[in-house]
Amino acid sequence: MPEISVVAEIAPFGALLLGLVIGSFLNVVILRLPRRMQAELSEACADLRGEPSEPLPNRWFGLDYLITPASCCPKCGHGIRAWENIPVISYLLLRGRCSNCQAAIGMRYPIVEAVTGLLSLLLVMHFGATPAALAALILVWGLIALTVIDLDEQLLPDQLTMPLMWLGLLVNINGMFTDLVSAVIGAAAGYLSLWFVFQVFRLLTGREGMGYGDFKLLAVFGAFLGWQILPLVVLLSSLIGAIVGISLVVVRGRDRQIPIPFGPYLAGAGLVALLWGEQINRSYLQLTGLS
Repeated sequence: MPEISVVAEIAPFGALLLGLVIGSFLNVVILRLPRRMQAELSEACADLRGEPSEPLPNRWFGLDYLITPASCCPKCGHGIRAWENIPVISYLLLRGRCSNCQAAIGMRYPIVEAVTGLLSLLLVMHFGATPAALAALILVWGLIALTVIDLDEQLLPDQLTMPLMWLGLLVNINGMFTDLVSAVIGAAAGYLSLWFVFQVFRLLTGREGMGYGDFKLLAVFGAFLGWQILPLVVLLSSLIGAIVGISLVVVRGRDRQIPIPFGPYLAGAGLVALLWGEQINRSYLQLTGLS
């Protein structure tokens, strides 16, 4: 029908615009969620010590910290006006500086917005204007936030990983990406496989090689894509992580004892698996003669 054709044609453009807006919101999440978690931890520690503490505001389903206070320049406190908050464009118009004090604005903000917009465009072009595209968009938006937070804080918050895991199980009730049994097994296998590696590494070295957030992130991919895709995600993320880690040691002289966050590599491998995982697995089976 003509109406469906029109929707299919404009959907990628709409996804690009929506992705740019979501990217701007993700910048807020990336900045404020770790701060909120630290404040909640400090409050809990004060309670355990029997010290008085000011209760944190908890409105709008506990998401008040994402809404208030309004965004402002961290140096001079200048409130960000609407025209200064247009994704990517405002950064270019302001030439990367605060309009009030001329302090430099980090390149991260337009990069996150642009990457979110472009990946949103890619996903809708790949899946079409379908419910699967919407689920994939939510997953990838969450992965972008998790990636940057992990790079900053070496932390993968449960506030992001757990809802994504449950979403993966829910969308597969009717087999959107895989059958429900594979999704449930995938979530459990994703978590337990890295948990087992963690325990063995700690037993052999006395050190912790990764965090529990990594277990949960792999469980997210198992819930969305099924247990069959997990070997590909682990192999790709390990390969990329090893290459980057060795490069940092050789080129920049990075101390081998300094931990490198694994979440970004898992997220990148998971994105590849989401888009091309079935084709990669099929090609591998054909190449090895197992199919």
